[in-house]
Amino acid sequence: MSSNPNTNTRRLSRRSFLSNAASTAFTGAISSSLPARALEPKKPLNVLFFMSDDMRVELGSYGSQFGARTPNLDALARRGVRFDRNYCQFPLCGPSRASLLTGRKPTSTGILGNRGHFRDVHPELVSLPQLFREHGYATLRTGKIFHGGVDDPKAWTEGGGNENLQSIGNPGKTKQVSRGPVPPQPANVKPPLPLDIQQAPNSDRIVVLEGYGEGHPDYQVADKAIEYLNRYKNQPFFLGCGFSKPHSPPTAPQRFLDLYPAKKIKLPHDFAAWPTVPEGIPPAAIRMLNADLFIGRGASESEAREVIAAYLAAISWADWNVGRVVRELDRLGLRDQTVIVFVADHGYQLGEKGKWSKAGSLFEMGTRVPLIIHAPGAHGNGKTSFHTVQSLDLYPTLAELCRLETPGGLQGNSLAPLLNRPSVAWTHPAFSIWSEDGKTVHGTAIRQEQWRYVEFGEGGQNGRMLFDLQADPSESHNLAHDPSKQALVASLSRQIAEYGPLALST
Repeated sequence: MSSNPNTNTRRLSRRSFLSNAASTAFTGAISSSLPARALEPKKPLNVLFFMSDDMRVELGSYGSQFGARTPNLDALARRGVRFDRNYCQFPLCGPSRASLLTGRKPTSTGILGNRGHFRDVHPELVSLPQLFREHGYATLRTGKIFHGGVDDPKAWTEGGGNENLQSIGNPGKTKQVSRGPVPPQPANVKPPLPLDIQQAPNSDRIVVLEGYGEGHPDYQVADKAIEYLNRYKNQPFFLGCGFSKPHSPPTAPQRFLDLYPAKKIKLPHDFAAWPTVPEGIPPAAIRMLNADLFIGRGASESEAREVIAAYLAAISWADWNVGRVVRELDRLGLRDQTVIVFVADHGYQLGEKGKWSKAGSLFEMGTRVPLIIHAPGAHGNGKTSFHTVQSLDLYPTLAELCRLETPGGLQGNSLAPLLNRPSVAWTHPAFSIWSEDGKTVHGTAIRQEQWRYVEFGEGGQNGRMLFDLQADPSESHNLAHDPSKQALVASLSRQIAEYGPLALST
């Protein structure tokens, strides 16, 4: 690639022109999949790409079991397409984001932990924002898009690297979680490591912000996004807007905490004070040490309710900040030429089976994440797709909607057909994996319309799980060894074997 940025821009602009000309020639062939507005663009479509950290499907539009109040995201879902069954590829920030933003599964990026950078393994990959930059877009970042401390220098025209978004003034007060009676620690629960002991006090707190949270970086993330919209409103842009909440510690202004009286929180059906392996579930399915909340200790029912209430408040505050940015987009008259995406990097368990984090979870709540897409003119807008999709699909989807020539090797499937007809035939499953050591895949899950199947270890040598999510949404009854389900298990096991190797080559 040329080192002269002006030469590079001219070359890529010509490439974009040829790509657009080619796609126009094939309009008739793809008209059934692309939204109507995208087929007749007078101007290139912008992208406003929202991302949240550690947010499970706890939104009002997803039927939040705890009654979360998310009016802005619910409004976006009513105007766009809500994907009810979207799954991340890895229940941890770094690997999940690297997969989504490169359009490759984690075993292809080589990132199976939070400390790696995909460019160290595959410098040739073209990240999603980089693709837009190479096609003449202004690519802008505010907040967390790639994993914290990891960014892609090739991706952004502005906002890359380490942003100066820091707490200003008095960002809030720390409220320690009130202790309550906890059952004795089971013998199989692992003792905390020295680093866990160091982090535990930080995990057992709730941060209460003043006002609307003006002193917190997430508030500044929205402010910066609004600034970008005003400065780049007259040219094509890809704006990545990443909020850190509801990542621990739960953080929100008091007015949002007031929405959720802790005493009214109903604990999950399978709540446990300590990490617990239910009967019939393989031990490999539950990490016996929590990583985010209640590190090294059990959770009483009273403090569990308190933390869940604070988690919900953090979601409502993130929703409020999303609303601030979308309202500015509308005020500027940009909604009809902007694709809006909201997605989270992975899910989260809030005490289900005694787990308080995402790490290691190949259960539904660890990997299922919200995904809402509003594409101008899409025939499916205002509807819900109940097909199984995965975050890996976002890269080819946005490229198709904006008519960008894509690099070879993408491993997701464009969701453009579902944006046009949410109930159209769709047979693609979703895969999620987990690694304990950042080198070897220790578990792989496949999610179909009805079934979730998981293998731990190669060929399931460390255990298998099969759940009928329609009949057993809390994943309490493992059917992997049910004689009547062996043909199904064999079929799903073959698909996992075909998905990818269980160990990365070095």
